[in-house]
Amino acid sequence: MTSRRRFITLFGGTFGTSLLLAGCLGNPPDRSGSSGTAPKPDAAAAAKLETTTVKLGYIPILEAAPLVVGVQKGFFAKHGLKVELAKQASWPAARDNVVLGSAGGGIDGGQWQSPMPHLITEGIITDGKKVPMVVLAQLISQANGIAISNSLKAENLGLDLSRSVDVFKRFPEKQGRKFRAAYTFPNANQDLWIRYWLAAGGIDPDKDIELLTVPSTETLQGMRNGTMEAFSTGDPWPFRIVTDDIGYLAALTAQMWPAHPEEFLGMRADWVDKNPKAAVALVKGLIEAQQWADKPENRSEVAKLISSRAYFNTPMEVLEPALKGQYLLGADRKPVKDPKLGPIYWMSDRGVISYPYKSLSLWFLVESLRWNMHPGKLTTIEQARALVDKVNREDIWRQAATELGLPTKDIPTGSSRGKETFFDGIVFDPENPQSYLNSLKIKR
Repeated sequence: MTSRRRFITLFGGTFGTSLLLAGCLGNPPDRSGSSGTAPKPDAAAAAKLETTTVKLGYIPILEAAPLVVGVQKGFFAKHGLKVELAKQASWPAARDNVVLGSAGGGIDGGQWQSPMPHLITEGIITDGKKVPMVVLAQLISQANGIAISNSLKAENLGLDLSRSVDVFKRFPEKQGRKFRAAYTFPNANQDLWIRYWLAAGGIDPDKDIELLTVPSTETLQGMRNGTMEAFSTGDPWPFRIVTDDIGYLAALTAQMWPAHPEEFLGMRADWVDKNPKAAVALVKGLIEAQQWADKPENRSEVAKLISSRAYFNTPMEVLEPALKGQYLLGADRKPVKDPKLGPIYWMSDRGVISYPYKSLSLWFLVESLRWNMHPGKLTTIEQARALVDKVNREDIWRQAATELGLPTKDIPTGSSRGKETFFDGIVFDPENPQSYLNSLKIKR
């Protein structure tokens, strides 16, 4: 545990350190670049809002695509908003900048791994400084993967690790240290995905391996120089690891939990309270951007928009296949072309993706309980439920959808998506989270 904390300090920084860096380096607004000038806000729509500007932070992974599409295709402007997208150097920088708020040179909200908005609300990851947040929508489903270094090519690790337990447990004998797996921010999506994958195969992520926090920009070099054997993150990074022949894709999170919740649009609660009409307008623009981005015929243009230097600064040939669900899986690089395995922005077999279901956010906090991630701060299911009720604003999403004239069938009326089934047969029933916890063999 000591070495893990040390690595987090080196790469992620403490709260104070990353706050200082964020303040010194700043996060300048993106220029339009090759993607063209964004349309100006509609004057009539803008006149009805409390504010016409909002500053959103984003990380350049596929989860941010609807935000870029919303700006560049004019969906936010249509509803009277000028959305300024500010690229964040890392998740710690995004966290610190939302604490600052746009008035202090930071951001009003933006893209978040779950359950970051809930943890920020309680001051759990901000050194006790509570900054109430609101989750307005889910940005995306899927589009994450677990990449493995080519040093383990012969082992050909895959979705089911139950036959590969010895690879992890005997690793110290062969290498003189534990197997190392990394993610970009502790106690959130990518940390939880890799923990679930390992534990489902009989590997204890806190005992059998070493977990590291590594910024996505360090991923490729870390794989090359042997700093890590596995990395859990969002595309285009897993895809880059494969295309650069540094490693291979062992599993997609779409295989682990089809149509799973991924990252969210979260805002400072004080911004939403002060600008309720603008919050609805923001969600309206996002919904329309998600609908547009989800159409297969638009995926190539999505790739072009986000690839520009202004946003991702990543070649289209890396982004486009991932957007279309075209992967090379396993050490043998088996070609898979299945849009259902790629990113979903609007509609899945489980219904609308954009809706901020409380049941889905609850799972992340229950996993936090599973691993005892926040002792003394988040310790009971009751606390988790209360926090989700406080943060997830389904009412704003429903109002936005109603004003857009969405079909009734596309507007959820409840807070639960129902039972969720994982690849190993485990079922999460949001009505009975304790039963889920009891069913897990590896936990704290």
